[in-house]
Amino acid sequence: MFDPTFYAVAIAAVFIVGLSKSGLVASMGMVGVPLLTLVMPARDAAGMMLPLLLVMDAIALVVYRREVEWRVFWILLPGALVGTAIGWSLSAVVSEALVRLAIGIVTLIFVLDAWLPLRKKLEAVPPSRPWGWLWGSVAGFTSFISHTGGPPAQIYMLPLKLSPALFAGTTAVFFAIVNAAKIVPYFLLGQLSVSNMQAAASLMPVAIGGMLIGVWLVRRVSQALFYRIAYVLIFLLSLKLIYDGVLGI
Repeated sequence: MFDPTFYAVAIAAVFIVGLSKSGLVASMGMVGVPLLTLVMPARDAAGMMLPLLLVMDAIALVVYRREVEWRVFWILLPGALVGTAIGWSLSAVVSEALVRLAIGIVTLIFVLDAWLPLRKKLEAVPPSRPWGWLWGSVAGFTSFISHTGGPPAQIYMLPLKLSPALFAGTTAVFFAIVNAAKIVPYFLLGQLSVSNMQAAASLMPVAIGGMLIGVWLVRRVSQALFYRIAYVLIFLLSLKLIYDGVLGI
């Protein structure tokens, strides 16, 4: 049956995720599953979102295939695959509330450090492999649990000061691989049910529309404005994660 409340929330959530998948401040995508949990169980919300993410990933790969910082990608990817495997192995015992709380605190510290700063900032520092492996693994783990891998990846990527298009392309390729790695685990965990796939199919036009609008905007936003918006949104999302985590424990 058509549920207007479900579709009102789902359309908003999927449209926001579509904007984020275009590279227009990727942190926005992390609100998708939390919004959907208002109208459906968290596990089903993550399962329903995965096919939409895969289609948006395919579009992003076409749009940004020539705008990728491959050195950053190859630093992040090994840790992300390890984090995905850990998320699969612990999915039945790890509380999503604890994951949200931990990521919210770390992300808040990251934003405050960028704004205050809490320590002397090092600009134009070459990508560090250990630092990238660490945050890549955290991104893979949180992405598996609730598609919230954006902030951990950005903790590594934002200080590198990539151009908006290069940032978007690297993010798009990275999460395309991470999301593809979830297909078998999600299927075995029962998250890719028929009802979830039907809901995802009905929301596919919203996802594609949101992404195309985001692609149009990302090439027209200045780099300074891009990063200003990114940090503000990440700050707000960190507060939401902390709130949700505390509330859920």
